[in-house]
Amino acid sequence: MSEVTENKKGAIRRFLDQPTDSLSKTLFVAIAVCLVGSMIVSAAAVALRPLQEVNKLLDKQVNILQVAGLYEDGVDVAEAFGQFEPRVLELATGQFTDQFDAATFDDRAAGSDPELSIALDDDPASIGRQTRFVTAYLLRDENGDLDKVVLPLHGYGLWSTLYGFIALEANGNDIFGLQFYEHGETPGLGAEVDNPRWKALWVGKRLTDENGVLQISVTKAAPAAGADYHVDALAGATLTTAGVHNLVRFWMGEAGYAPFLANLQAGDI
Repeated sequence: MSEVTENKKGAIRRFLDQPTDSLSKTLFVAIAVCLVGSMIVSAAAVALRPLQEVNKLLDKQVNILQVAGLYEDGVDVAEAFGQFEPRVLELATGQFTDQFDAATFDDRAAGSDPELSIALDDDPASIGRQTRFVTAYLLRDENGDLDKVVLPLHGYGLWSTLYGFIALEANGNDIFGLQFYEHGETPGLGAEVDNPRWKALWVGKRLTDENGVLQISVTKAAPAAGADYHVDALAGATLTTAGVHNLVRFWMGEAGYAPFLANLQAGDI
């Protein structure tokens, strides 16, 4: 075929006439497959986002029910969770605020919002910024009296930030349970924070002594305050254990829930 005839062909025809294994055709197919694949993945992600949000909320509710001892297999999660009264809590004052809708307030998003959080200089839990507001979950008995309160907490372990909840009795000092719902700790070691036997060690432990001094610890040896304030360390997971120790003491201390717990114990909640 003459060069003149070849030049009269359009660009598409010249492309189609090239050998199947030519560089240009190979690149075209590869790019086309990538583009189509990315479009499919993006469309699926957008379509599934509402379902993912629903499942995320459901998982959060299940964890709150579990840490409060209300979850059973087959339970209607939405109905059971309806027993809780979510309230947005201002940490500095230890009082509830109506500034936000408790049903939609996102504690974790608030933690990265400069308007709703503060940068920490003293940061034992290694969280960087601390939200000024959190959602507390109140559980009342049949008479309307406070039975338990569930509070969110988080902090860094060995490989990841651990996010969880702690459930306290109405006196604001006795621990009913502690549970993490998200982390990336080492399976078989730090991930033993999920082990029911270890979680059971928290039941009945106390935060502060009779003088109001924070004593709760997660260490190998019990503190001088005694076993009532001590949870055994995770075997072979020194740094995860230290992370849990630090985050629990941080959130239960003056920079965290101490003002709220003081108000609770004084009957001001």
